[in-house]
Amino acid sequence: MNSNDRTNRISPDSSNWIITRRVFLRASGVSVAGAGLSQVSCAVKPSMKNRRGTCRFGIVADCHYADADTRNGRYYRQSLEKLAECVELMNAEKIDFLVELGDFKDENAKPVEKKTITHLRKIEQVFQEFTGPTYHVLGNHDMDSISKEQFLSNVENTWIDPTRSYYSFDSKGFHFVVLDANYSSDGADYDHGNFDWTDANIPKHELNWLAEDLAAARRPVIAFVHQLLDGKGGHYVKNAADVRAIFESSGKVLGVFQGHRHSGSYSRTEGIHYYTLKAVVEGSGPENNSYTIVEVLSRGDIIVSGYRRAESKRLAPAEV
Repeated sequence: MNSNDRTNRISPDSSNWIITRRVFLRASGVSVAGAGLSQVSCAVKPSMKNRRGTCRFGIVADCHYADADTRNGRYYRQSLEKLAECVELMNAEKIDFLVELGDFKDENAKPVEKKTITHLRKIEQVFQEFTGPTYHVLGNHDMDSISKEQFLSNVENTWIDPTRSYYSFDSKGFHFVVLDANYSSDGADYDHGNFDWTDANIPKHELNWLAEDLAAARRPVIAFVHQLLDGKGGHYVKNAADVRAIFESSGKVLGVFQGHRHSGSYSRTEGIHYYTLKAVVEGSGPENNSYTIVEVLSRGDIIVSGYRRAESKRLAPAEV
């Protein structure tokens, strides 16, 4: 990771934090040397309250949890504790819902389907400690060793048909869309590791569904996807331009939240914000965690409050 990947480790504006057992945040650049998560106790005092006409939700990405040894800077086992810290903070902040942006679990160096399902169930158990609605975005590693059906049958997407890998829902005056780009160029589902991770596509039937869903939406839209939609290359959806065209023609999409590229990124295209969240799995220790609270205001502003390594941004709406 280069120097450009370093980010502010800050709490939300006007925050008033008390360190907890898990939520040991380096707020506003202040660090507490030598304090481990097991050494602190007390409770979090929520720092933000929902304002009228706003929606506040949490996002976390690329946990890659597996009971597996560290490889290439990915600390697979630590993702349980990192996600637990995230969930505790989200509960304290009383956000409206929590989304994970894909690559929720991983697999062992020698893949075994049964073990992979065990990894998925363990990380989902931590995720379900969140006391509100939860939603999953499929990532390519979620189909390592297992199928989409197996993944979806072991997680909970609140009030969503458990067979759906892409779907939408409404919350607090906004419409939210979850996309699945885990299809090969020939339209085949990613399945048991039989795919090329650089060949991510959103097939015609999903594009048609997206266009119809956005046409019917009566509220401003936020979209979630694992692979990136704001460019070209190995980390991007191959037909991303087709997806962006649907977003742009609808005139309703405010922003898109993505995972997959572990170093994170941000861009703005045709007035739509594309925010890529840094990965949980990269780096050892709580200081290398990454998650955000996103507040969408009634006038279209989006406030992204980053924790640990996650970037904070205020995203202004497109000019009329």
